[in-house]
Amino acid sequence: MLKRTLIGLVRSHETTGEKARIPELKTRHYKIPKEQLWEEVQSVLKKLPGYKLLHAVENVGEIVAEKKTVTGRVQDITLTLFSLGPMRSAVDIYSASRGSLGDLGSNYRVILQIYNELDRRLAQHKITNN
Repeated sequence: MLKRTLIGLVRSHETTGEKARIPELKTRHYKIPKEQLWEEVQSVLKKLPGYKLLHAVENVGEIVAEKKTVTGRVQDITLTLFSLGPMRSAVDIYSASRGSLGDLGSNYRVILQIYNELDRRLAQHKITNN
């Protein structure tokens, strides 16, 4: 966590992906249809304190939200959902802070918070070995 904070002194964004070096930032896969994942992701974002859903385009699989930090900065969060088959879907997250200074690791923590909540709610559907 200290390393993420130090990196965050200069970096103001974080992203997930299939090839992420940090295991916590790897794409999440679930054994549910994309439509069900879509509903779950929106529900999670609406219930997490401080998050505001800005827009969602289901046919593209993109949900955009923002979160205000304690310091008053705004983080823009884009979640991209993919259908990998009739009963398999995935989600990636990109989070960036507005402004020129680093984020002190807050984008990393935002991604972990969203992924942890999704993993908790969809525990029985999570695919662990992608």
